[in-house]
This record gives sequence, structure tokens and C-alpha cells, in this order.
Amino acid sequence: MLTVTLSIPLACEESLTPAARRLIEAAREMLERGEGVIIGAVPADRRPDQVPANRTPTRALSPTIPALHILASSRSVLRDDEPLPLTRLEFDLLLHLVAHPRRVFTRLQLLNAVWGYEHAGVRTVDVHVRRLRGKVGVDVPLVTTVYGVGYRLADDARVTIDRSG
Repeated sequence: MLTVTLSIPLACEESLTPAARRLIEAAREMLERGEGVIIGAVPADRRPDQVPANRTPTRALSPTIPALHILASSRSVLRDDEPLPLTRLEFDLLLHLVAHPRRVFTRLQLLNAVWGYEHAGVRTVDVHVRRLRGKVGVDVPLVTTVYGVGYRLADDARVTIDRSG
């Protein structure tokens, strides 16, 4: 058994760093799945609202961050309702990252999942991530580099997937 003590001031959840927010979400998910227990009561007025594991906390998103909308059936991406021209691999890479939020992928895992093979150099992934970031724009948080590991979808990414017709 592992005991972890967290002391994170929750005066204003918006002021938390993305890393602290991920830590709190992971702890909530473990509690909801019954994989953890709270030792010592936390006053109800100081306890964060419970959020189901398959939902993210609702909070006002900054209107200045453009939103991406993936239309999976037509393999197209809209940035604030404007078409974004992506190559097949850029689209597949974006769709894979968005389909697995909060998960970090190594370059080799991305080669397997997106390219379908491992024989290309792992730096190929770096090139495609750089091109994807460039096409989406620097004002859109999209792909986060996890140094020494790989890539993940950014916490502040505003991306939706439409898998209908």
C-alpha cells in the first residue's frame, strides 16, 4: 500500500497550474473507481466538487483561444469554422492525440499508432508535430512536449471530434 498526502490550496481552481490540475483529476478518478480512500475528513465546504471520471470540470474557456473541430468522417479540421489543410499523417496524429487526452505517447508508440510501423526514424514524429503546430498556429495550445518521453494533447486544447455521418 502507498500513502500519498496532498496539500494543494484550492482557494481558486482556475489559479492551479496544469500539472496540479492533472494531479487532482487523477486522484479524483482513482477515488471514483474505488482504487483509493481518503484518510481524514476534509470539510465539505473545502472539498472540490465531484466530477465523473468521463467528464472534465466545466469552467469558462478563454474566448481568445481558437477552437478546433475535427470532422472524422470527412477527414477535415476546422479552426474557428475555417478549413485547416492537413496532410493525412498530420490529421491522423491530431486525431490520435485528441482521442487519448492526458496520455503521454513516446515517439515509438506514435509511429506504431499513426504511421503503422516502427521502421521510420523517431524524429519523423518531431517533424510532423512541428508542422502540425505551425499549421494550427502558435495561439492554439495543442501538443505538449513531455521532455525525455514524448508528446501529449495540451491541457488547454479546445478540440472536439465529430464522428457522425
